[in-house]
Amino acid sequence: MIIKNFGFSGGIHPEDSKTGTDTKEILNLLPPKKAIIPLLQHIGTICKPVVNIGDIVKIGQKIGDAHAFISAPVHAAISGKVVDICPMPHPLGSKVLSIIIESDETDTWAIKETKRVWNTLKPEQIKHIIREAGVVGLGGAAFPTHVKLSPPKNKKIDTYILNGAECEPFLTADHRLMLEYAKQVVTGLKILMKATRVKKGIIGIEQNKPDALKKITDEINKESDTDIDIIALKVKYPQGAEKQLIKALLKREVPSGGLPMDIGVIVSNVGTSFAVYESVVERKPLVERIVTVTGKGIRNPQNFRARIGTPFSDLIEACEGLKEETGKIIMGGPMMGIAQYAMDVPVIKGTSGILVQTKDEVCDKPEECCIRCGNCTSVCPMKILPNAITCFVKNDQFEHAKEYGLLDCMECGACTYVCPAHIPIVHYMKYGKIGLKK
Repeated sequence: MIIKNFGFSGGIHPEDSKTGTDTKEILNLLPPKKAIIPLLQHIGTICKPVVNIGDIVKIGQKIGDAHAFISAPVHAAISGKVVDICPMPHPLGSKVLSIIIESDETDTWAIKETKRVWNTLKPEQIKHIIREAGVVGLGGAAFPTHVKLSPPKNKKIDTYILNGAECEPFLTADHRLMLEYAKQVVTGLKILMKATRVKKGIIGIEQNKPDALKKITDEINKESDTDIDIIALKVKYPQGAEKQLIKALLKREVPSGGLPMDIGVIVSNVGTSFAVYESVVERKPLVERIVTVTGKGIRNPQNFRARIGTPFSDLIEACEGLKEETGKIIMGGPMMGIAQYAMDVPVIKGTSGILVQTKDEVCDKPEECCIRCGNCTSVCPMKILPNAITCFVKNDQFEHAKEYGLLDCMECGACTYVCPAHIPIVHYMKYGKIGLKK
C-alpha cells in the first residue's frame, strides 16, 4: 500500500460525524409498496416511457429509455402494475415525469440467466452492457458511465482512479460497501479498466477508514495479473472531488473548463464500480443502491440497500422515525446535499444518503456584509475568488463573475462553511450559473 500522496491546496476539516453508521452493516430494506421511478436520474436527456399504464412489470425490466448518447435507461425496481405515468416531485427540486409501480408483493425478477464470465467480453460489449443496465456515477454527479468509458480517440487514457474517499461528513455508504463487498468493488475496477483498455488502476481511500484500506488491500493482494495501487489519502474535504483527487494522487491538474480525460485519467466512485460488477457479472440493472440514513434528527441511523423509487419516508420509518424538532432533511451530506421539502420524494440513483438535522443544527443567522477577510479564498480548492464572484452575481454581472471563475466552482460549500458573515456563497454561485445561461 502506498501511503504518500501529494494533496491539494485549500479545503477544510469539518467534523466527520460518521460514528453513527460507520460500524453498522448494510441492511436490505423491504421493497416499497409503491415505487416512484423518475425518468431522469442522470446527466443528459430524459428517458421516454417504454411501458404503458396498466402494464405488468418485473424487477430489472427496462421501463424508460432514450436514443441520445448522453442518457441512461431506467428499470423497474419492484414487480407489479404500472398505475400512473405523470410528473412527480424529484429530490433535485423540481417535478419530473415518473413511472409509478404498485407492488404485487411477489418481488419477481426479470433476470433468470446465469452469471457472465466478464474477462471473455470485449471492451465494446462491456460498455454496451453497462449502458443497457442504466449505470451512472453513484458519487453524486450521475454521469452515464458508458459515456465516461468512451472518450474521443485523441484522448489517451493511462490511469483509472476509483474514488473511495467519501469525504462528505455523515455519509458511510461507500465505507460499508468497501468493507462488505471488497471483491466486487475490485472486480468492478478490473472490468472498467478492460472496457477502457487501461493498464494502471488506483484506489484512493481516506486514512480515517483503516478497515476499508485493509480490506481492499487484502483483496488486491490476491490478484497477480492487475496493476492496481491502493493509496491512503489525507483526511480533508473535498478530497473526493475528482479534480482534487487527481491532484492528490497523480500531481496532475485538470485545466479550467476541462475534464479528467484531458490529462489521461478517468475517475469513478466505488459505488459505480460495484454497480458495474453487478451489471456485467450478475446481469442486474441498476435498481438499488446503498443509502446512509443518519443525523441527530434520526432515532436509529442505518445503512440500507434500498430500491430505486423507494420514498424517503420508508427509509426514515425503518430507522424508527424522526426525533422531535426536526430542522432540515437533506439528500446527501451537509456540505453538498440538497434540502428536501417533502418526505415522499423517491430514492434515485444519485441518493447516497439522507441526513436529518435538528433545529439547533440549522443556521438561521441573517446574512451580513462581506468583511473581506479572505477566508473563502484561502479554502477554495479551485483557487477562484468566491468573494468577488458573489459581489458580481449580487449585481447580476454574470459575465464578470465568469471571468473570475464562476464556472470553475464545484459548489463544495467550503467557502460558505468558513464565512463569518454567514453569506450563502454557494447559493450565489448557483444563481450566477443560471443567470449566465439565460
